[in-house]
Amino acid sequence: MNIILLGPPGAGKGTQARHLVETRNMVQLSTGDMLREAKSSGTEMGNMVAGVMARGELVTDEIVIGLIREKLTGDTKGGFIFDGFPRTLEQADALTRLMADEGQTLDAVIEMRVDDEALVDRITARSTCAGCGEVYNDNTKPIPADGKCTSCGKENEFTRRSDDNEESLKTRLMAYYKQTSPLIGYYYAKGMLSTVNGLGEIAAVQREIANVLGD
Repeated sequence: MNIILLGPPGAGKGTQARHLVETRNMVQLSTGDMLREAKSSGTEMGNMVAGVMARGELVTDEIVIGLIREKLTGDTKGGFIFDGFPRTLEQADALTRLMADEGQTLDAVIEMRVDDEALVDRITARSTCAGCGEVYNDNTKPIPADGKCTSCGKENEFTRRSDDNEESLKTRLMAYYKQTSPLIGYYYAKGMLSTVNGLGEIAAVQREIANVLGD
């Protein structure tokens, strides 16, 4: 099963993707992760990515599609989670063509809907384990008193993103609504869109997504 997770920054896409990787053996295709991996791979595509990034230029849609194409030819038993791609209608069309070319189908698009004010409160209070990416929140899931990550056990290795502040987040939200929110209507028209409450408890969101996927 291949799915897209849609939602603004901080909606919890990464957290839910990691759960699906663990429980359904899916492969998470995060644009950022793929670019970092490609940059250090030494492959022809990787060298192209490294050159673009070294020049401070934006990575083109063609490059991202090329990286995704490489991933689609690998182990697909559990299916793929597209996280952070597509971001625009043009990218959505390109992904549709790529999936068809590779004999793949897109089975579900899950929108993780949030309330903006509540999202700002959540994000400005979050920290991330540098070891495994586990997310903590000052209000709802504080860092353990002993300073050890409950997931990987690393001690005192928690970071906050420099742009996890109210001003930066509102700028990122505006970019999302301008560029990416049209995809909600795009996939709704295709009869593929389902919506879950992105601000629910993690386990509750997991159950909603499981229901969408037919578990």
